[in-house]
Amino acid sequence: MSLRDHFELLATYNQRMNAKVYDAAGHLSSTDLVKDRGAFFGSILGTLNHILVGDTIWLKRFATHPSCVTSLREVAHLPKPTSLDQIVFDDFGRLSEHRIWLDQKIMDWISGLSGGDLDFVLSYHNSKGMPANKRYSSLVLHFFNHQTHHRGQVSALLSQAGIDIGITDLLAQIPEETHV
Repeated sequence: MSLRDHFELLATYNQRMNAKVYDAAGHLSSTDLVKDRGAFFGSILGTLNHILVGDTIWLKRFATHPSCVTSLREVAHLPKPTSLDQIVFDDFGRLSEHRIWLDQKIMDWISGLSGGDLDFVLSYHNSKGMPANKRYSSLVLHFFNHQTHHRGQVSALLSQAGIDIGITDLLAQIPEETHV
């Protein structure tokens, strides 16, 4: 399995888990979605917005890679988030629609990457303006890890609200193999 294949697995996992989390969160009232539950981004809605903000920031950076300009063109034109705790959508329905759209863009972007693309060194500035030069593949791994980390927080917040989203392990996404 190539590194790109692993990223396709992570993109599929990301899309599936976001669908599960958003479906579960959709059963909550607006009051429950914005209730401060003591998480780093406060509420379920705040944490879901943070994941969206992080994804947008990273995808806009990834879009500067020469081979990703086309696959991430629409994402590159999104407004730049103003802070990591920005509430991009305070309406859960609009947030959910945008998440579905963004997850498809992620799937399309990953499916178009080549091994050579992943060896690229990306130059960017972090949210504090500090310059960085890091291997594209390592940043893609961070991108997916960041989502998983914060979805875990959302899963805990949903549990506090009495909603179990079921199995969240990547293992459930890994296909069975036959012995050769």
